[in-house]
Amino acid sequence: MEKQKLTRKQLLLVTSLIFGMFFGAGNLIFPVQLGQLAGHNWLLAVLGFLLTGALMPFLAMLAVSMTNSKSVYDLAAPVAPWFGTVVLVAIHFTIGPLSGTPRTAATAFAMGVSPFVAPQYQQGMMLIFSAVFFGLAYLLTVKQAGLTKWVGKYLNPLFLIVLGVILVLALILPMGNFNQAVSVTYQQNAGFQGILDGYNTMDGLALLALAVSVVYAVRGMGFHGQAVSKVLAKAGFLSIVLESLLYVALVLLGVSSLGQFKPAENGGAAFSQIVTHYMGNFGVLITGVIVTLAVFTTAMGLFVSFAQDLNRVFPKVSYLWWLRVIAFGSFVTANAGLTNIVKWTVPVLMLLYPYALALIALSLLSPWIKQSPTIYRVVMGFVTPPAFLDAFANSPIAGWKPIAELVASYHQYLPLAADGFGWLLPALLGGLVGITWQRAQQVQLLKDSEGMADQALD
Repeated sequence: MEKQKLTRKQLLLVTSLIFGMFFGAGNLIFPVQLGQLAGHNWLLAVLGFLLTGALMPFLAMLAVSMTNSKSVYDLAAPVAPWFGTVVLVAIHFTIGPLSGTPRTAATAFAMGVSPFVAPQYQQGMMLIFSAVFFGLAYLLTVKQAGLTKWVGKYLNPLFLIVLGVILVLALILPMGNFNQAVSVTYQQNAGFQGILDGYNTMDGLALLALAVSVVYAVRGMGFHGQAVSKVLAKAGFLSIVLESLLYVALVLLGVSSLGQFKPAENGGAAFSQIVTHYMGNFGVLITGVIVTLAVFTTAMGLFVSFAQDLNRVFPKVSYLWWLRVIAFGSFVTANAGLTNIVKWTVPVLMLLYPYALALIALSLLSPWIKQSPTIYRVVMGFVTPPAFLDAFANSPIAGWKPIAELVASYHQYLPLAADGFGWLLPALLGGLVGITWQRAQQVQLLKDSEGMADQALD
């Protein structure tokens, strides 16, 4: 008999699993940096940040549950089966072995190990560290059922405890007040700038891929059908509330730190300064522990979702072999260095994110548009040009004269394009065109059926 009643313990476990799978190093350091840059304009900035840094991942989770999807493929398949396959492979390889998972180990090494290693030994230690890091991630995800146990019960709570200690110290012994200087970028339109900073976390993209692992975990508890969607909605909402509270606390931590420090060059450096202020030289080690725990849980989630989804689309290649692909691929890419990884993946992310956000919106509208292939195809067609232009604008060929002129015109004439949101209005226009086209098709089909009926009567 199916178990359909959700207990409080199960709800908290799934909530912890969701939170631990996407709250990584970026989610830890971006809010601190935002606080340092926003100064006394922090409230508008954090509200904007929460829209894209917290609400968008929740909407991605709802999109998966509302369409009863098992992977990114199901979300994109209404366009065409080949499109679903291309989107799934592109997203998983981008947030997997080509960028996302290598960046987890590279970030952990840069913040937790590199400060203790002499320059001449950096590369060798990175090889060892990344091998151990991805080796452990592989071993802990060989059995799919083990994900809930390790992430939900052990790693995630440990990370929250260590982070909580630092936040409590900051509350008891504040470094300064919240009336601090504002950087140039936040002096006007702080809320809009906060939206853009939240966009940089890329959690909406990651959640489309990670949600499948949560679905499997919920099913493993005995839930099926619509009950899975309800559990995901409840647990996802609680996870986003927890994440939002942490975001606000970290932003305020960054604002108050201006009482002791100048704005750091990045959020990682800012967070290290803050921890060192409260815990002395030992703080560097604590920072490394926090970041490593955060990114390791994210890496595990990416490992499992990568192997599950690609095994489903390409069943002749086993889950275990796909797991080996992401483990070895991540190890190789990680040793290219964090700076290089971030640099060459920016144009890829700028290309993929408009598609991901459009798919989330269409999935949330599925009760009304019924995943209509016509609407999906038109919207994706309208999104494609600005998505590629955004990728060109952030690519190494952006300085090539034909590309530079094309991008300049794009930024000048299309609203929001210069801010990275040029795809938004075309997507809305595509939705209107798609709905109109679909209704015209329905009317024509009705007329054709009535004509056939009249002929039969004659």
